[in-house]
Amino acid sequence: MNKPTHSMNTERYQRALAAFDAANAEDPNREIAEGREYPKELLYAQRMSEMLARYLPDAAETLRLAVRCQHIQRWKIARADFPMTRPGYHQWRQKLKVFHAELASQLLREAGYDDAEIARVAALVQKALPLSDLEMQALEDVVVLVFVEHYLEDFVAMHPEYDEAKLHDILRKTLHKVSPQARQAALSMIRLPQPLVPAITAVMREEGWLD
Repeated sequence: MNKPTHSMNTERYQRALAAFDAANAEDPNREIAEGREYPKELLYAQRMSEMLARYLPDAAETLRLAVRCQHIQRWKIARADFPMTRPGYHQWRQKLKVFHAELASQLLREAGYDDAEIARVAALVQKALPLSDLEMQALEDVVVLVFVEHYLEDFVAMHPEYDEAKLHDILRKTLHKVSPQARQAALSMIRLPQPLVPAITAVMREEGWLD
């Protein structure tokens, strides 16, 4: 991750990152990456920060913080605790957003952030801002870029029942969430899962996102 800019309070920023990472290090779920085992949500948080550093290296401190705590202790609210329906899924996601924002706010307060800064991070984490807010759009961009680079191939492998049309529909809906800048970054900046490159480029061509 890039070093914080001169306008950032480096000491409290590092305290906040350490608190976020300590919370996510408690994840009992594990994931292997490059031959090493990581707590799943800790790895996700670090991937989010790394992607933001690539995509928007001059990002503001509040956006950097929001990126790092997107899924903080996500495992504590299980999908299985909600009805296995579309409304149940949305209830779960809403519960998670509030939980992430409240826990992040507590840790930020302990690290020395003021109420306005905490409120800004919480609003980003809860996705409570419109996409016309540049940082909200940037956060959405980073979420999708991380998903495509690190998780899309496994997601598709978990759903062998998806035919080409279904896969294209998922990719189209995913890429519609991001800015034109992020769609270009998907082609030039990240490591696309090679088996899915034909589908990704086909969807981008269909939507007029490729020259």
